[in-house]
Amino acid sequence: MNDPAIIVLGESGLAVAQRIAASLPGAVIHGRAPRVPGTAVSFDSAAAHLRALFEKGTPIIGVCAAGVLIRCLSPVLEAKHDEPPVLAVAEDGSAVVPLLGGHQGANRLAKIVGEALDTTAAITTASDVRFGVALDDPPPGWRLANPHDAKPFVAALLAGAAVRLDGMASWLSDSALDFSDEADLVLRVTDNANNGNTQTLVYHPAVLALGIGCERGTSADETVALARQCLADAGLAEGAVACVVSIDLKADEPAVHAVADAFGVPARFFPAARLEQETPRLATPSEAVFREVGCHGVAEGAALAVVGANGTLAVSKRKSKRATCAVARAPAPIDQNQIGKPQGRLAVIGIGPGDAAWRTPEADRLIARSEHLVGYGLYIDLLGAAADGKQRHAYALGEEETRVRAALDLASEGQNVALVCSGDAGIYAMASLVFELIDTEKRAECRRIRIDVAPGISALQAAAARIGAPLGHDFCAISLSDLLTPWPVIQGRIDAAARGDFVVAFYNPVSRRRTTQLAWAKEKLLGYRPGDTPVVLARNLGRDGETVETVTLRDLDVAMVDMLTLVIVGSRESRSIALGDGTERVYTPRGYNAKRDEQEDLAS
Repeated sequence: MNDPAIIVLGESGLAVAQRIAASLPGAVIHGRAPRVPGTAVSFDSAAAHLRALFEKGTPIIGVCAAGVLIRCLSPVLEAKHDEPPVLAVAEDGSAVVPLLGGHQGANRLAKIVGEALDTTAAITTASDVRFGVALDDPPPGWRLANPHDAKPFVAALLAGAAVRLDGMASWLSDSALDFSDEADLVLRVTDNANNGNTQTLVYHPAVLALGIGCERGTSADETVALARQCLADAGLAEGAVACVVSIDLKADEPAVHAVADAFGVPARFFPAARLEQETPRLATPSEAVFREVGCHGVAEGAALAVVGANGTLAVSKRKSKRATCAVARAPAPIDQNQIGKPQGRLAVIGIGPGDAAWRTPEADRLIARSEHLVGYGLYIDLLGAAADGKQRHAYALGEEETRVRAALDLASEGQNVALVCSGDAGIYAMASLVFELIDTEKRAECRRIRIDVAPGISALQAAAARIGAPLGHDFCAISLSDLLTPWPVIQGRIDAAARGDFVVAFYNPVSRRRTTQLAWAKEKLLGYRPGDTPVVLARNLGRDGETVETVTLRDLDVAMVDMLTLVIVGSRESRSIALGDGTERVYTPRGYNAKRDEQEDLAS
């Protein structure tokens, strides 16, 4: 199931939405603009937004009247088994009603939300109400092998038929089903491959751990094929696989993750020392493997490490050309959160100037998925409600290396981390420092982290959009800070930009101790472009106190600029115009006028 979207149409429902979000890791609050400010995602049209979420299969929790959800979604309702969960929650939290997707997890989701709000979910699905169990929606750790047979099976139960339980499952045996050893209908619990039929529903407990070892660069097709063949030869059900496991040296191995993706289960990893503890139980210990990675078996050792002392090896090591696979069986469903550790994930996220409306959907998704937020304290604060429920690691300005190392350390431990940057993460922000530290500090565990860089709206883009289109032709960005770059190097870059007639965006134009660089840059640029060249001064973009104004290069005064100001100096071609309402706009033509003149000459 995808992470839920919590929909808030009015500010009065925001507190309830935040309580729900705290109980559902990964859930994202969506607020209707401008009525609900500060949410991770904002939208204008409730109907269009809800339909888009529904069609993507996103579970919807609407903190609003049930009628609103019904009217908005009615045009896109089709096949019952294709619909995601849709819940209506009263704005005061007094009622939780699953409207759609009861057979797709809505009832279970409603119970979680109800517990968070200290209210009873209004479950109306017939089988849930009568038997106290949803046969087509088993609890975590269980899979129904033949969901397409559930409808006629449940219909027979509702008509009065008894049922026989073949196997052990307390969530079934403790229900109000009418059990009889003579019944024709069967609920079968097994980790063996079994397709079931309309008379037999087959439930697979997630008790199998799939251990994988492989050479670096092994193809995904080879590894997935080996895993499937191991299970098939042993008569084991793919639906009973709880996890794919390996040694931590393979945490970044695409082939291992491909197997996990193929079975729809998580990948988890163990250090060699932990796998070596399983040596007495290995069926095929290898001295060669020990010399290579520090344990006598990867596939068998990892699988046995998951299932514990009471688990057994169900399939000993099998080999393909470049991979190995083994299967171990646990005595009870495996808790995926208690085994090994996942591959660490670090998302380096540009949040733009800070306004939620200027954050990309990718940034919102990565923030929602993260467990830890690392960054300058102000930038984390700008996330507003999107930061709720996350562990915050806030640092001061000037502690850039400290915060990046903290993010890398957390991710190296298998945590899901978001390193929050203003503007764009790769423009005068932390993305380059992340890769620099990985490159220079030679920490192998950092190289095994999955790293995603999410772009954001940079200050130069935001300033350009506010004033018109000054970056319409070739431009460059230059930081005037000499903390990390020697001033003579900066001077050389300014001179090159002046000679090349680039539009120039100056970052870090002044500071308390540094006030002369911008004046030097002005004089250098005046040597190559006219004094009436437009200059844009943009301050606090996307935040309270935002100002955007234009002056000429001749009239630019350092006193007009502070640390929060971005300065864009036009090229010789840049122009300033006044619109009908008196507002000023700046643009830099790209040459279309010359192209039009050429076409007119040819036409004549």
